Amino acid sequence: MHRLFLSLILSLLLLSSEAQYTVIGRIVDSSTQEPLSRASVFCQNTTYGTATDKEGRFQLPLREGGYDVTISYTGYQSQVVRVTAATELNILLVKKDNSLSEVVLKSSYEVADGWEKYGDFFQEHFIGGSEIAKQCMIRNREALRFLYYKRSNRLKVLANEPIVVVNPALGYEISYQLDSFVYQYNTQYYLYRGYSFYTELTGDDSVRANWARNRKAAYQGSRLQFMHNYYDSTLQENGWLIDLLDETDETVFRKVNPYDTTYYAAPDSSGEIEIWYPRKMSITYKKKFPESEYLKKMKLPKSTPYCISYIDLKDPILIRSNGYFYNQSDWMQQGYWVWKNLGDQLPFDYEPD
Repeated sequence: MHRLFLSLILSLLLLSSEAQYTVIGRIVDSSTQEPLSRASVFCQNTTYGTATDKEGRFQLPLREGGYDVTISYTGYQSQVVRVTAATELNILLVKKDNSLSEVVLKSSYEVADGWEKYGDFFQEHFIGGSEIAKQCMIRNREALRFLYYKRSNRLKVLANEPIVVVNPALGYEISYQLDSFVYQYNTQYYLYRGYSFYTELTGDDSVRANWARNRKAAYQGSRLQFMHNYYDSTLQENGWLIDLLDETDETVFRKVNPYDTTYYAAPDSSGEIEIWYPRKMSITYKKKFPESEYLKKMKLPKSTPYCISYIDLKDPILIRSNGYFYNQSDWMQQGYWVWKNLGDQLPFDYEPD
């Protein structure tokens, strides 16, 4: 907890000279109105965070873009607030009722030797199977709980506390708050939900230079790059193609202009673009060959030339300049980006050269 507190303060200091807007606020107990000192305030999937002072107050400078700000304190229910501009937050945190979590942890479905039986499987599907992901390590495995439901042939993974993942290839320590991980063996479909906070690891100049190279490689063809390029209207020059499933033939995808007003609305005063595709879309990145591990996992021929992902949108999504988009639950993906799990992902505040 002390290390996280120092990391939050450090990230605040590093950002202060480049801030585009600032979120300020105060956090108190909902019942007593007493201030909560050292409550953590951080933006999900970024390195931006701080902690409250003895009066429960905080300031969080942010670069231009959108963020989900998470407010948490030990023993209290966390809150999440979306911000896109300077604002003042007055947060009332409610104490947790631990009775439900105790019932879950005492469930008869829990596997006593869960890590030994499912650990490698979970790590591959949660962190990933790429060369970068294979170097990652879960520091607090004891926090994980594995539940297997025989009747539905389903594995569920919960965590008592944020999962701490060290990524030595990209130079981050990731604190991931796992809501749940579910794998359906019958369909091989899996889903995990949660949010993360990134902390920069320390290293000498040569180590940092290696991190910079690895981050650049991870950024190429990533969803984050796609969102940046879509927002900047640079999809074509950066090697992206978008095809839309034919309206009458579900075996054919046809090329579309991503900036056609049928699918796209340019930034307005809110600083957001809106995209909407009524049918499944395929997104091809032409400037990178798929990794051999991906081709092997997906049983694709070695001659496969491009990385392709498939997207279904339940509703239109809004994209901000930093690659943040919402509502993220409306975005469902298959293909290459599904294989790129936590180990290959970069925080929203990553900025390529």
